[in-house]
Amino acid sequence: CNSRPFVFQKLPRPPPQKKKMANAGRSYGLSAEVQRKLAAKYDPELESRLVEWIVAQCGSDVGYPGPDTSFQSWLKDGTILCKLINSLYPEGSKPVKKILFSPVAFKQMELISQFLKAIQDYGLKTTDVFQTVDLWEGKGMVAVQNTVLALGSQAVTKDDGCYRGDVNWFPRKAQENRREFSDEQLQQGKSVIGLQMGSNKGASQAGMAFGKTRQIH
Repeated sequence: CNSRPFVFQKLPRPPPQKKKMANAGRSYGLSAEVQRKLAAKYDPELESRLVEWIVAQCGSDVGYPGPDTSFQSWLKDGTILCKLINSLYPEGSKPVKKILFSPVAFKQMELISQFLKAIQDYGLKTTDVFQTVDLWEGKGMVAVQNTVLALGSQAVTKDDGCYRGDVNWFPRKAQENRREFSDEQLQQGKSVIGLQMGSNKGASQAGMAFGKTRQIH
């Protein structure tokens, strides 16, 4: 039979596709929905109260520039936050030793990190502390609000004379109710516990018929 030899033909390769960065461009799908929910929780009234407290606490040198400046851009370089935590300590014991403005990104994030460490030393829980990128990238401003709110509450609760502003701006945190007992009260408590555990204070089991069968009449 007359059969023609099979010839392999090379197909043209598709042009290489550029990889998309995870944080490039607009957010779609689930990411966009999460961003909308986070933005919906942001409280402009709380922002006003926090700004008022920061200015009262730190003084006029951190005066809020005005409504055209966002809360995020105001705090982004970390200097104001460091001044805020320093203002809650007496002279000579301020946690952030040098507060220098820098236009360099990693220097700004370094100041924010110093603030976050200092507020945990001040008494804030890890769950109350935002992440550096939440503020610097502006994607977690709800967490930033909650952290400054928790810091204000901690300062009001400490009541050590360093807080400045209206004490009604922040709720006081629940404090541990510790009670002190005298030696006599502690000894009395031991005797009560002993009775609860079955102590009979000298009573014996004489007259009790162990091992005998019970007679039913």
